[in-house]
Amino acid sequence: MTTSTTAEKLAELREKLAAAEAPGSARAIAKREAKGMPTPRQRIDMLFDPGTFVETGRLAKMQGDVNNPYGDGVVTGHGKVEGRPVAVFAHDQTVFGGAAGEMFGRKVAAIMEYAAKTGCPCVGINESAGARVQDAVTSLAWYAELGRRQEPLSGMCPQVSMVLGKNAGGAVYAPINTDIVVATEDSYMFVTGPDVIKSVTGEDVGLDELGGARNQAQYGNIHHVAPDEKAAFEWVREYLSFLPSSCQESAPIVNPGLEPELTDSDLSLDSFMPNADNAGYDMHDVLLRIFDDGTFHEVGAQVAPNIITGFSRVDGRSVGVVANQPMFLSGALDAASSDKAAHFVRMCDAYDIPLVFVVDTPGFMPGLEQEKIGVIKRGGRFLFSFVEATVPKVTVVIRKAYGGGWAVMGSKQLGADINLAWPTARIAVMGAEGAVNIMGRRQIEAAGDNADAVRRELVNFYNENIATPYIAAERGYIDAVIEPSATRLEIRKALKLLRDKTVPRNPRKHHLLPL
Repeated sequence: MTTSTTAEKLAELREKLAAAEAPGSARAIAKREAKGMPTPRQRIDMLFDPGTFVETGRLAKMQGDVNNPYGDGVVTGHGKVEGRPVAVFAHDQTVFGGAAGEMFGRKVAAIMEYAAKTGCPCVGINESAGARVQDAVTSLAWYAELGRRQEPLSGMCPQVSMVLGKNAGGAVYAPINTDIVVATEDSYMFVTGPDVIKSVTGEDVGLDELGGARNQAQYGNIHHVAPDEKAAFEWVREYLSFLPSSCQESAPIVNPGLEPELTDSDLSLDSFMPNADNAGYDMHDVLLRIFDDGTFHEVGAQVAPNIITGFSRVDGRSVGVVANQPMFLSGALDAASSDKAAHFVRMCDAYDIPLVFVVDTPGFMPGLEQEKIGVIKRGGRFLFSFVEATVPKVTVVIRKAYGGGWAVMGSKQLGADINLAWPTARIAVMGAEGAVNIMGRRQIEAAGDNADAVRRELVNFYNENIATPYIAAERGYIDAVIEPSATRLEIRKALKLLRDKTVPRNPRKHHLLPL
């Protein structure tokens, strides 16, 4: 059909745009609707400020067959989140199962280039079967190409991957190389599905065990699991509010100058800490009192709960927080918590977000199982990540800081700038019970029937004279012992002093992180 008039040309455009709005087959669209799954554009609308989305590549399509659908299985474009530009791509599962083809790859590569050129975050909304079987090596080539495009963005512009529905193959390898992976409770991600695994290895494994979001979080592949898509997009929007648009900019400043004096919330910390060293408490109750307005956006809450990582603000400016959680494993560090903390520290350093460590840990978890899963190497990565970070680093020891936990949780010797401690801090190689077993063994054995009383005396002596913050302060390892109520304002002062901190870079190509 030829068109000659302007009206006819406009009608043709509108017809093509309408076809591109829902390009999947009627069967695939009905299947999506039966599941109650949103369309790619509906998902994008949940991410962006209303009316800000601008689509690109809407009329792209694979050549060779006039019936190939527009869009080629992915919607791309850019919009705004809280008024700041963000690039996006969203898979369309109704077109080739959301699998990657040539035009799919070209569109995603183009929007990633846009993010790199303009210096804005890139959010990927994933629901894909991975490589497109019909396209043979072309699909594989474009997945490899997208992997190459991710590297220049890494650490330069925030990259967020959202895993919705079922994802396999390249649709999980691409997200894992972004900064943060967010999924919903009913989503799945795996390299190969249960049917392929059974045909190749004979292993019979269920879909949830293989790739369910909760399990993948435990495996270390997902940083946040949301109850539904609406909550997932709200989490991502809030997450982006703590980050700069790129490493060349600063994160947004929100409500600076509030509460410049001690508040009732601050004063409550003076009576907060339990008198018994082995009494538990929720570290979140401390964190909500020592940052701005009780703000805390947790990252990785569903894995390794013995350590807490997340974002807050100090005098309106974003900070990354790493804190031990006495409610789980008494706040002891292990392999999983080391991975969680190392990733978070490196991310904060990449985007120039200061770090605040809040310490209450008995040290690293001992045991054969921990050794088998590489606690030495994984704990080493945590240590190395903290040393490598050049952002301002402030540490507050509020109770236990024993052994390797003292070192890796923001010690001055690893490069912390300001180290503070509460009077309740206990800083030593190990806790009193373990230390007395080593140093007082002969005295206890010689005490005979009076052994228990001698042990208690030695434990009390150790706690009162050795495991205190004052020896560390006397030797310059702690800059100040402060009243708990002063913590919020002291952190504010410390970070203000450190605002212009600079560290000269070593001219090497890169260091060798223990991997």
